Amino acid sequence: MTEKKLHKSPRRRAREFVVQALYQAALNQKPAPEIANFLREHTDFKRADAELFDALFFGTNANQRAYMMLIRPHLDRDEKLINPIERAILLMATHELKTMPETPHAVVINEAIEVTKTFGGTDSHKFVNSILDKLAVEIRENLQAEQAESSDDSNA
Repeated sequence: MTEKKLHKSPRRRAREFVVQALYQAALNQKPAPEIANFLREHTDFKRADAELFDALFFGTNANQRAYMMLIRPHLDRDEKLINPIERAILLMATHELKTMPETPHAVVINEAIEVTKTFGGTDSHKFVNSILDKLAVEIRENLQAEQAESSDDSNA
């Protein structure tokens, strides 16, 4: 394995911990702060971007229903057939696309694919990529329209 593949950025590590946290939340039904505190005690957490972890985990966890409503029209299968890892990754990426416009959508998608390759099944990354490609366009176009409207309102 190359040196580049061995090194994960603090932001990638944060995203990986977010997926683990969302997975635990889905399976264990524990409160989000309890899950976050448990993961913070993990040896590798100190190498993760804690601020990004908090923003992604707590934001995604609080808005799961709304995000699934955005994801649902792009699914090629019943929502119940999505495995919990794929679901967590799709939810996390949706939150990042909606609330962090400073991160290019291509970066959000690529990071989601890489996290899927780490935690997902053999071809899970293809499924995640196909959904996020469609969703990113929709979300970012809506954000641009909202920003244009608010800019027009402030100029009036």
